[in-house]
Amino acid sequence: MEFSEVIEKRHSVRKYTDQPIDREIIDTILSIAATAPSSRNSHSSAFMVVEDKDTLGALSEMRDSGSAFMKNAQAAIVVLGDETKTDIWVENCAISATFVQLAATAMDLGSCWVHVRERQRSKTDASKGLAEDYVRELLGIKEGLRVLCVIALGYEDCTE
Repeated sequence: MEFSEVIEKRHSVRKYTDQPIDREIIDTILSIAATAPSSRNSHSSAFMVVEDKDTLGALSEMRDSGSAFMKNAQAAIVVLGDETKTDIWVENCAISATFVQLAATAMDLGSCWVHVRERQRSKTDASKGLAEDYVRELLGIKEGLRVLCVIALGYEDCTE
């Protein structure tokens, strides 16, 4: 697919079929994401792949709005930033996450970015804490790595 076609075709997808994603496709997406530029070549972005349906279901509960659809995704890529490498890990991760989404589109997958950093789990109940803390605990993310977003992946369900 030509780059201009990828740009035209990319859109947020929140409904997915049950078709599994070959691990080779996910590995290709990760390889492409690893080529994303970073400030001072710091390579401060890291990725975690989630394919387990129960874990995807738990991720769908990270926020009371904007993440429920993740339970039907076939996979998710957690985009992490190493804040010990640079103070602009957020910007580096945003570029990496964009590469993930463009690569997914090029592989005929749908994707949707779910923002995590500095988002409350609940819009009405601050006592539920931050989505990042929830994701960090759920996935056992080590200190020094921050969660920018989680990108849901799957084949788009166009039946509705």
